[in-house]
Amino acid sequence: MIASLTGTLAAAEADQAIVDVGGVGYLVFASRRTMEGLPPVGEAVRLHVETHVREDHIHLYGFLDEDERRWFRTLTTVQGVGARVALAILSVLAPEALVRAIIAQDRTAVARAEGVGPKLATRIVSELKDKAGEAALGPVARIGPAAAAPGEIGPTADAVSALINLGYGRSEAFGAIADAARAAGAGASVEALVKAGLQELGA
Repeated sequence: MIASLTGTLAAAEADQAIVDVGGVGYLVFASRRTMEGLPPVGEAVRLHVETHVREDHIHLYGFLDEDERRWFRTLTTVQGVGARVALAILSVLAPEALVRAIIAQDRTAVARAEGVGPKLATRIVSELKDKAGEAALGPVARIGPAAAAPGEIGPTADAVSALINLGYGRSEAFGAIADAARAAGAGASVEALVKAGLQELGA
């Protein structure tokens, strides 16, 4: 199994790149996020790789960082999410944004990905909610102990609801209030969290 590739970027287009390693060109599929982070053609590149072996093909999927590869693996555990759909999701949601979308149960954010309809988006956020913790997915899941998930009560949940009522998306509101709650500490009022959350969104 190929776990990583270090070589020269020989070509890059849309959702795939060719990495030249010692004269052998490896075709690697990647998310838009990874493709945009690649160096210019002809320069050195290193990619984390996930190898998929099937009866009729061997496909390599490349990632600039381990968090994205970890999420790729996790997404493909959901029924109906193949490698291409997982890459599509990671193209519109970076790992931290995906964590927040899942914790916030924001189906709309996940459904922005090509090939993901409302039913599949619901399945993804539902099945992966328990896996969005730090132990399963690493440091990107450190949203902060004061942040409340949907259905919970308290200042943070009320503050998230207030921002949603103002027209912000669920993931956007959750992220802003999570940052505000982390900075303000325990005991912050709803009003203080909303004000700080709006400042975060404005920034």
